[in-house]
Order: sequence, then C-alpha cells, then structure tokens
Amino acid sequence: MYSKMLLLRFPKNVVEKPIVCFLVRDFDLTFNILRATIFPRKEGIMVMELSGSRKNFNKGVAYLKRSGVEVLDVGQRIRRNMDKCYHCGACTAVCPTGALSIQRPEMTVDFNQEKCSVCELCLTACPPRAMELSRVEPPDLVWKR
Repeated sequence: MYSKMLLLRFPKNVVEKPIVCFLVRDFDLTFNILRATIFPRKEGIMVMELSGSRKNFNKGVAYLKRSGVEVLDVGQRIRRNMDKCYHCGACTAVCPTGALSIQRPEMTVDFNQEKCSVCELCLTACPPRAMELSRVEPPDLVWKR
C-alpha cells in the first residue's frame, strides 16, 4: 500500500465536479480528507491522504492533473532518527537521488535532506528503521481571487 499527503487546488471550472469520487471508483484508491475549503463557483483547496497501489496512485494523480486540478506533494518528508541509525549503509543502495551516501574513510552514512525526493525506498531498506516519514503541516492556504 502506497500513501501520500497531497494538497489539491480546484479551479472554478471544476470545483463542483465529483472528481475525488472517481479516484475510488476508477482507480481503486482510498482517501482521507484532512482539511478542505470549497467556494462554489469560485475555487477549492483540499488536503488529503491518498492511498492505494503505487501504479493506481500514479494513474489517479495523472487523472487529477488532466481534470485541471493542481496537485502539490507537500505533506511529507524523510528524517533520520540518529538514536536508531547504526550506519550500516543499507539505505544508500536504494537511494535514487544520492541523498544517502557513505562517507569515507569514516564509513558513516550521510543524509542530505536537500537531495531527498521522498521516494520512501529507504524506509523499508533500513534494518533498524532509522529512516522515518514525518508529516509536514501544509502551508497557509493562499487563495487566488
């Protein structure tokens, strides 16, 4: 099961359409609405957690974008719990961006948050579960008028 927090902006031409319902019916996804403000015939903003298989998740997000919904992935970040990390390096083998790397000659794992794409591959690769997913509060919702 793949899950991610998303911020969705609905423009006035789609705000009254049941777009989110189609995520369940057509893409077998589940959602949890965490915060929403909808102005009929104007616009809407919704913060939700969207879950399902990674393949269906990607198809569902593509559908949202085709429908005119702006999709922002702003709800999560990866952090390393230094109390749990014993620098085994298992996470470095799966990191596609190089955010996790081995520092030589010390043989310690370095985590560069700036390079992290929040792909979440390190979460399952880390034996002591030192790599953790943490929620980031959504930014203040700025309305386009």
